Amino acid sequence: MSFFSKLLKNILIILIFLEILSSCGIYKYSDAKKNPTNVHERQKKNLEEGKGFRLSDINKRSGDFQFATSNPLWKAGLDILSFAPLSNVDYAGGVIVTDWFSDLEKNEQIKITVRFLSNEIRADGIDIIIHKKICNEVNNCKTNKVESNLNSEIKLAILKKAAQIKTSDLKKKGKERGEIKLPVN
Repeated sequence: MSFFSKLLKNILIILIFLEILSSCGIYKYSDAKKNPTNVHERQKKNLEEGKGFRLSDINKRSGDFQFATSNPLWKAGLDILSFAPLSNVDYAGGVIVTDWFSDLEKNEQIKITVRFLSNEIRADGIDIIIHKKICNEVNNCKTNKVESNLNSEIKLAILKKAAQIKTSDLKKKGKERGEIKLPVN
């Protein structure tokens, strides 16, 4: 192969690579009419859209923790699963995972994972995953995902408890605020 053919081949590879990168969405078209011309306004817009950061904010704690302990769905999930040992409880990620546990059977254990998909108390805002592990005497274990009535029973129990917690929280807030009197015209 001659020098020019190698050079041509390398240039072709680089051009193909650049074309692939440009089509992957790295470069996005931006309309100049929609972007502020003032530096401070543009900086504020970029920070609001999550396109930048400030060095002064590095040590500050930030984030929107939607699954905080004041969330009734979260409280209900912890309350319903209080019978089992918990291995991972991450309210920022919206996950509660129990450790493997067994009630009666020595060689059968289950693990329950609750994923919160929404802050709202609704059936599609929560996902229950149950795994069953069966071990024989030689510690040869098989783990399978279980789809049974237990999934829906746990989901229903969490949703009912969350509704009760939300109702009691609203009653407490109402008592704290006192009676609200509307002006009569």
